Amino acid sequence: MKILVTGTAGFIGSHLAKYLLERGDEVVGLDSINDYYDISVKYGRLDRAGIAENDIEYNKLIQSSVYPNYKFIKMNLEDKENLNALFASEKFDKVCNLAAQAGVRYSLTNPDAYINSNIIGFTNILEACRHNDIKHLAYASSSSVYGINEGMPFSTSDNVDHPISLYAASKKSNELMAHTYSHLFGLPTTGLRFFTVYGPWGRPDMALFLFTKAILEDQPINVFNNGEMQRDFTYIDDIVEGIVRVIDNPPKGNPEWDGKNPDPGSAKSPYKIYNIGNNAPVRLMDFIESIEKVLGKTAKKNMMPMQAGDVPATYANVDDLVRDLDYKPATSIEEGIAKFIAWYRDFFKV
Repeated sequence: MKILVTGTAGFIGSHLAKYLLERGDEVVGLDSINDYYDISVKYGRLDRAGIAENDIEYNKLIQSSVYPNYKFIKMNLEDKENLNALFASEKFDKVCNLAAQAGVRYSLTNPDAYINSNIIGFTNILEACRHNDIKHLAYASSSSVYGINEGMPFSTSDNVDHPISLYAASKKSNELMAHTYSHLFGLPTTGLRFFTVYGPWGRPDMALFLFTKAILEDQPINVFNNGEMQRDFTYIDDIVEGIVRVIDNPPKGNPEWDGKNPDPGSAKSPYKIYNIGNNAPVRLMDFIESIEKVLGKTAKKNMMPMQAGDVPATYANVDDLVRDLDYKPATSIEEGIAKFIAWYRDFFKV
């Protein structure tokens, strides 16, 4: 297949592109390479895929020096004209849209970034897919859409009408927009609600990265909600395996869907939502203890109140992922943390 993967300078996108390339797919990677976090990590991800920083120019396709079946282009999803030209020239079979403005807390102070990338940019992706005979659009949603829901584990059949950050609202909007295009134009779409992804080449704004850096530098870590948090941490390799299975299996529609008792996670049209989580929430204090064990150092802890936009717990019901795709994430938190810290020490030479 020829697949467009957006967000390939990002954490999940870089791992997904590598997986697809190594199994023989042709991939075009797209990323804006914004400065939301340390861009040296983004350029490092691209470099390992054979894309040199000095070769990157806006709207220029670059051939990888490592993978003959990989090209990369720097572009914003908001750039509708050039995005449409890319679709017309490259003639993709499928699209995986992972490009987005990420981060719950950042959305409290920089809302425009989320409207531009996650709403306008996603609209441009939908339109380009509609007009270029794309066989399947898989896209990143987020566990944050569950908002102030308290029923655990979170199910894709749950109502998700109460997000508590603009980031979450933008992801819920993406799901609604995708359903519209599936219904009106028959575009197969699958939304992926990721649950706290971690691992090598991870985002510097995420807890594991922040905690590891601070502990190694003998700096205190901020422990929100006084440590009374649980997260369904999901290792990057498990996430990528789930994404690939989704890409390979476009939804066909749910013939049992009933408009009198509507299931939010499916439809009669070719539309589906999946949770991709470990189905095993971990207490934040246990997570920190696992980091301390691998590093051989005890963290200095600043116990903090809950931050606006955060939720106390996440826990994924993945029954439909298991049923439909015969897949369930399984990497233990201890194994995943050890692999991340080994990468961190190597990349930052500490």
